[in-house]
Amino acid sequence: MERTAPGPLHLRRIDPARNMRRFYTLSLQPTLFGGATVIRNWGRIGTNGQSMMETFDQPEQAEGAFSRLARTKRRRGYGDAGVNGNG
Repeated sequence: MERTAPGPLHLRRIDPARNMRRFYTLSLQPTLFGGATVIRNWGRIGTNGQSMMETFDQPEQAEGAFSRLARTKRRRGYGDAGVNGNG
């Protein structure tokens, strides 16, 4: 039975008092060789931001990195886009 990989995750952190309007996007893409790539995109809302790709030999390793990054960003105040006025 095939597992489903987590879908794209769109997070935002908006703090008007600090003039902060940031986004953070995570997604998983399979590679041609059976691995997976975690694609990160971040920056100020309204810009293209920056991107980083990290490739793993095993999809499970990529899923672990995806979950770890999402947990870290949520701990730092990022929330799901479109929830609680963040979108």
